Amino acid sequence: MSSIGQVNTINPMKPIFPGSMLGLLGGGQLGRMFAIAAHQMGYQVTVLDSDPDSPAGRIADQFICADYADQAALQQMGEQCAAVTTEFENIPAEALAKLASYCSVSPDAHSVAIAQNRISEKQFLQSRGFPVAPFAVIEQGTDIEAMQDLFPGILKVSQFGYDGKGQRHVNHATELKTAFSDLGSVSCVLEKKLSLKCEVSVVLGRGHDGNVTCFPIVENQHVNGILDISIIPARIPETLAENAFDVAGNVADALNYRGVLCVEFFVLQDGQLLINEIAPRPHNSGHFSIDACVTSQFEQQVRALCHLPLGNTNLHQPCVMVNLLGDVWRRGEPDWSQVLRQPSAKLHLYGKKAARQGRKMGHFTVLDVTADEALARASAIKQLLESN
Repeated sequence: MSSIGQVNTINPMKPIFPGSMLGLLGGGQLGRMFAIAAHQMGYQVTVLDSDPDSPAGRIADQFICADYADQAALQQMGEQCAAVTTEFENIPAEALAKLASYCSVSPDAHSVAIAQNRISEKQFLQSRGFPVAPFAVIEQGTDIEAMQDLFPGILKVSQFGYDGKGQRHVNHATELKTAFSDLGSVSCVLEKKLSLKCEVSVVLGRGHDGNVTCFPIVENQHVNGILDISIIPARIPETLAENAFDVAGNVADALNYRGVLCVEFFVLQDGQLLINEIAPRPHNSGHFSIDACVTSQFEQQVRALCHLPLGNTNLHQPCVMVNLLGDVWRRGEPDWSQVLRQPSAKLHLYGKKAARQGRKMGHFTVLDVTADEALARASAIKQLLESN
């Protein structure tokens, strides 16, 4: 067995209580929100990231400015932390495997290695009978000739693609050849483009005892491949939601996953449910839980990491989450009074210094009596921010 597949056996079920030092690989906004939740619960946090001005690093108790492959930095983190987690899936799985020789690590290297590569992810899901869209692996240009059944399709790089990056829409073999070349002729997955009714996601926590707790199902709307709006609960039949919960939980079980996991789904026009992607971490579509649930996805991440019982995920009120991208800053600092004057709106900014087009700078969540009322109020706020 490779080191990536090995399971850490250092006190696997011993609770890690407040006051302990927790480690975090990655310094972005997901790490920042994890650190906030950990601090609220009484833990200390060490962040390892190569950006000296990372959002999570700036609020960490200790910050290690280093590359994720820096062996000395990983040893330092492993020796001073009781447990380590990650905020995004592009951490080298070998780094997680090394840390597991020092302390408890979740999610483990094996789960992350599968989820960080679209080829591994699709093949894993397909081999275990989970529903996925028709796809094919393209390793080289000669693979393109046998792809006629997948047009129109979406070509996606196998690694390091997110928020619409590393993707091209293709309608025939000529476009596919051009797109493959434009993406650097690296390993890709070609997925058949399907007619969708909507997209939904399930964020769940799975503890070291195998217990799974799902957050309310989320309906997601994207613009240019980037999540724009999340509506909670999703406006889909209850039977479909229950199916999504079951499938997501079964994915977590199949991975023997420990931590917070997101499973993104396509809902086809006929109501069929297909898995789009899995993310081995808290997810943008789960940010609503900070304000609208008994337990947030980030507190759940702390609980799962520390071998504690998972928290209650009940929804206080229906809500809508809206992403704030750097585009909103095009005329300078936005007029935050448009959000803050609304008593049911909650603003979250991530502390990033440079606002760039398409960059996630923050979000706001609006709670209301129904999801449709929350959507109307959130959409009005969004329009005001974008027009100023």
